[in-house]
Amino acid sequence: MQDFSIITNWIHNLLASFMPGWLTVTVECLLVGVGLLLVYSVLALFYILYERKLCAWFQCRLGPNRVGPWGLLQSVADMFKILIKELIELKHVDRFLFALAPYLVIIASMLAFSVMPWGRGLQVVDFNIGIFFLLAVSSIGVLGILLAGWSSNNKFTLIGAMRSGAQMVSYELSIGLSVLTMVCLAGTMSVEGIVMAQYDGWFIFKGHIPAIIAFVIYMIAGTAETNRGPFDLPEAESELTAGYHTEYSGIHFGFFYLAEYLNLFIVSGVAALLFFGGWMPLHVPGWEGFNEVMDYIPGLVWFILKAFTLSAIIIWFKWTFPRLRIDQLLSLEWKYLLPINLVNLVLMVAIIVLGWHF
Repeated sequence: MQDFSIITNWIHNLLASFMPGWLTVTVECLLVGVGLLLVYSVLALFYILYERKLCAWFQCRLGPNRVGPWGLLQSVADMFKILIKELIELKHVDRFLFALAPYLVIIASMLAFSVMPWGRGLQVVDFNIGIFFLLAVSSIGVLGILLAGWSSNNKFTLIGAMRSGAQMVSYELSIGLSVLTMVCLAGTMSVEGIVMAQYDGWFIFKGHIPAIIAFVIYMIAGTAETNRGPFDLPEAESELTAGYHTEYSGIHFGFFYLAEYLNLFIVSGVAALLFFGGWMPLHVPGWEGFNEVMDYIPGLVWFILKAFTLSAIIIWFKWTFPRLRIDQLLSLEWKYLLPINLVNLVLMVAIIVLGWHF
């Protein structure tokens, strides 16, 4: 398996050879920041085109096909359109909170994005409580949405923000319990440790039925957490115009737009990390020849393919099921997913204690 820490250590030693320690750390932080922003923006543009092409395929149409070959530059054209649009100043809004809200949303997704393990040695930092950090920073986004809805001084935005707050706080419980179920199986909250624990088999296979149940619940709750259909009540166009970001324009609206697509990638990436080994190749115990062939595929490729495949499933949800009512959405969480998750967590602990897992 390719180890990217060799490259990162070489860069560190190169910078340290002609810079003082404080300047080396500063330059490395700048390089990491620029790299994250670059990957963040490119992924967001790709995901916009990815969803458009997939939903067109589901609905037997072409999708974007004008700008660039096969419509590949349509997302780039949309980006420039958003960048040059005027930022409209509204009366009767809380100007400071109105301007702060989109930055909170984008910062939350950036922080969560920064701890994703793209390959062996290819992540910004590996905390010993990395999964806990990931859950904590991803919860900041709901603050930006609530502030956006409240500060806009608009009844539609306020209703959208209240819906989003109720929805995201509720479904965070199911996400947390699904993650905790797999942390119990891994025996560590370190992101790198969870991936390495799947060297001899991905958790979706090693964890028996509790792992499959946790995966299904995680995918449902993750779809709700990102405010995507059929759980897109906070921005229901037929009822609330555009929900909590109705009053936003230009780059401020673009921040909400980008964060939604990057949150889709983050949810898919965490699912790949917890259930499908992250960047870890597919290994079958006893099949040494097969395992060696799998190791030739770079871990970066494994992680991206897994995340994109899981994202396609979430996109499939949106273009298949009709939008739920708010009472149906909350009943699904509190009456069904949460009790099932609690029982499933106890079942996983019993399997671990009895040694029934692979």
